[in-house]
Amino acid sequence: MELDLAGMHQLAIEQGIDLEQLDAALEEALRLAYLKTPHAAKHARVELDMRAGTFTVWARKEIPVEPTEDDPHPAPELGEEYDDTPRNFGRLAAATARQVIGQLFRKAEDDKVFGAFSGQKGKLVTGIVQQDASDPTNVHVAIGDVEAILPRREQVPGERYRHGERLRVYVVNVARGIKGPEIVVSRSHPELVRRLFEREVPELVSGAVSIMAIAREAGARTKIAVRANTDGVNPKGALIGPGGARVRAVMENLGPEKIDIVDWSADPAKFVASALSPAVATGVQVISEKNKTAIAFIHDDQLSLAIGKEGQNARLAAKLTGWKIGIESTEAHAKKVAAEGK
Repeated sequence: MELDLAGMHQLAIEQGIDLEQLDAALEEALRLAYLKTPHAAKHARVELDMRAGTFTVWARKEIPVEPTEDDPHPAPELGEEYDDTPRNFGRLAAATARQVIGQLFRKAEDDKVFGAFSGQKGKLVTGIVQQDASDPTNVHVAIGDVEAILPRREQVPGERYRHGERLRVYVVNVARGIKGPEIVVSRSHPELVRRLFEREVPELVSGAVSIMAIAREAGARTKIAVRANTDGVNPKGALIGPGGARVRAVMENLGPEKIDIVDWSADPAKFVASALSPAVATGVQVISEKNKTAIAFIHDDQLSLAIGKEGQNARLAAKLTGWKIGIESTEAHAKKVAAEGK
């Protein structure tokens, strides 16, 4: 039975498909197609002849074996191979070959995409928002020739994504899905802020400054703890930039979201005090290092600033430090101490 094997091999070479893989897939697909034909033998194999551009179905019949006392239900023996290529198999064989080629081409294309993006996980990329009426929950983002998904859980509350808009996103995951590579991106991930700062701050790339922790409530506020690794470098100043240019460039990508940059410290009391910025703590008492609990003392006129709107500042400070932070009035604490001393 004729088949354009040379043409298939040429296409496979152009697509970077392994020829042995192609031949094995064709043989198995043709064998399965043969088994669906009327009166097909149960045992068969397909042999391709590249020079002639043909294939042959070689079948073997089962020969019953007489039962014995030791083996009352013996397995049948297989007879000699014979050519059982169906005469009217051409159309089905061609359709089967097209299907195999199509599947291998799609897999090869998927492998290219997966290979190109597998190294992009955890990085910042720029894409163009695409509309998809059949998928209103997710936002589709075209990154080159590939379409990534911005799921609702990774979107920023209140942010609007308009068709054709250029958007910087953080690549959360690259995986092989049922329909090909699945690239998931995010606008709400805390690491998006880190990557945006790395674009603007050379000191982060060189290692002179490090971002030690990030706490983010996407669309509202982010707190970043930084430290210097080189003497004479002001870590907060490096991220803020001359006249605030660097932090402004980052905020332009985040909309109305505010950014607090604070000093990181290995001393829990100092770190907790710094994390409550813009409020100024008069002191911090570490209650339990094991349980990571502390109390910060704040002047009455700054209590609301320390707590923040709906508790946001205190909540982000706790996320940033990893400590449970209680906030008390400095004045009330002083009166309590004075009363206990009498």
